[in-house]
Order: sequence, then structure tokens, then C-alpha cells
Amino acid sequence: MNKPYETIRTETVGRVGVIHLNRARKLNAINGQMMQEATEALRAYSIDPAIGAIVLAAEGRAFSAGFDLKELAEQHLTTAEQWGEVLRADFDFVMQFWDCPKPTVSAIHGHCIGGGMELAVSCDLTIADADTLMGEPEMKFGSSIAALVLPWLIGPKQAKELLLTASDRVTAQRAYELGLVNEVTHGGTHLQRALEVAQAMAGYSAMSVQMTKKAINRSLDIAGMRQALLAAIDTATLIEANVRPENVEFERIRSTEGMQAALAWRDAKAKP
Repeated sequence: MNKPYETIRTETVGRVGVIHLNRARKLNAINGQMMQEATEALRAYSIDPAIGAIVLAAEGRAFSAGFDLKELAEQHLTTAEQWGEVLRADFDFVMQFWDCPKPTVSAIHGHCIGGGMELAVSCDLTIADADTLMGEPEMKFGSSIAALVLPWLIGPKQAKELLLTASDRVTAQRAYELGLVNEVTHGGTHLQRALEVAQAMAGYSAMSVQMTKKAINRSLDIAGMRQALLAAIDTATLIEANVRPENVEFERIRSTEGMQAALAWRDAKAKP
């Protein structure tokens, strides 16, 4: 199924299907085209009987800088209905790796922040290179979280620490200690290790692996995870649809001086 794409690259390694995010010049910022292409690839691997596991990796010097803020700003969203549609699409994109019937493994490096972090940790296993920096900086500019999975993965105290402080420099070792990462590798061997783990799972009984994954996910749904995540989307919609002075200024700087200047203004504003 290794068809040509513009924003991702796919390959098959043994019984493992690999999806590489491939907008390296944009730090693999997740835009609409990437969402469409990655979804198509994931669905194809999900129904391919020759594939037993799926690895999500990335080209370039970062796993992902998150959802593409420039593309989002150009949509000029104003109503709660418009924001609700966008946020639900973002949520569905992230959670499809969690819901995929086959085991998914993310291999991350460099910056892995915002929606990129949500995407990585929504995979069943996450292997991080030691150079990885993770975090969710949305609070810095009054934004919201598309897939609020952190409380279910690391607990409320740790989730509040990461989200409310808007840290985007959580090291791979710290992420491992929190339980966001399964293993830390060194020297850029994260993809190799992810492939080893995925190949092992792909070699076991497909029914056993898939049904066990389903049972684990179902236990969290019974505990209320899915309802909580959907409720969080409603909250996120209210946050984004509420026009705030800082958002207006952020958009003014972005449109006149560029995204880098807007991000620099945001970071400077967040400093005490």
C-alpha cells in the first residue's frame, strides 16, 4: 500500500505498516491534507491482513509541532458551530490511533508538542529518543486541548502540571517517569526500537492481540473516558469561540509580521 503522498510517507517493514509524517520544513505541523492522508493510510493498514501492527514516525528534526496554526488562522473561525466542527475533526484524527483495532506504536524525536503530543501518546506504545521535548503550550495563548487524554494516562495531578503550566520542554526522561513514554532510546534509534516492538506484536496471534487491546480500551470507556473526552470537546469549543484580546493581537501580529513573530509575542507574554 506504499502509494505516493504529499504530507506523509508510508512503507511496509515485515508485517508492520509505517506512517511517516512528512512536512519536515513545517516541523510536521498537522494540516488538513496530512489528516486526510494519514487517515487513509491508517485505514488501509487496519484492514490489510498482512499487517499486524502500525508504527507512526516522522521525517526531519521534529516529530510534530502540533496542529497547523497558520492554516487554522486562515479559516477565520468565529462561531461555536465552526469551532466545534474543527475540534471534533482534530479529536477524531488523534483518537483513531487509540481506536485502531491493531496495535499502534509512535516513534518520536525532537519537538513533540500540542496536537503532536496528543497524537503520539494516543498510540498504544510510545518510544522516544532522548532528544525529545514534549508538552502542550495551549494555555500560553488562551487556547484549548483537542484530545484531553492526559488525565487518563498519567492522572489529574500530573496532567494539571503539564497543561496548566503550558510547559513545552518536558524531556523524554521526564515523560517516561510520568508514564507518557514507554521507553527512551539514544542516538536516533527510536524508530528502530519501535519497529522491533511492533514486529514482536505483529508476530503473535492477531485475534489475541487485538481483542486484548480492545478489552483494555473498553475498561477505560466503562470508567467514563470517552464521555469525559467528548465533554472536554464542548469545553474546548467554548474556549475557542470566546473572542479574547490576546487572540485578536496574536492574529494581528500573525497576519502582519508572520507566524514566528506571533509565537515569539505569545511566549514573551507568558513570561512572568
